[in-house]
Amino acid sequence: MTDEKPKRPQQVFTLVVEVGRKAGDGLPKGATGAGLLIYASGVDEDEAVRETVAILKQADLAPLDVTGYGTLTERQAQGHQIAPEERALMDRALAENSVVVAQMEPFFGEDRPELLPPLQE
Repeated sequence: MTDEKPKRPQQVFTLVVEVGRKAGDGLPKGATGAGLLIYASGVDEDEAVRETVAILKQADLAPLDVTGYGTLTERQAQGHQIAPEERALMDRALAENSVVVAQMEPFFGEDRPELLPPLQE
């Protein structure tokens, strides 16, 4: 008898990450930061967030805040409309066990555009 835990399946989580400025981040001149719409795989949301933050730091970005919107199933249960393009990116994140940046929106000054209009209640 082994003490191995059963392997939990990977899921894809929708995350919105706000990043600040950092040297070499590649953001446009004058930007104060950016918002990123991300699909990240993980056995749970905490793992997806940890992996996402680690990858963004490796990419010379400065993550400040992460908001999780759940899995595809959870989002559908909340009434979110999921476009075929969005599903394709989620499928890619799951197949590659990766983090997929679907959208990056630079911020200028106090401007904070809404990244996810479909997620608004």
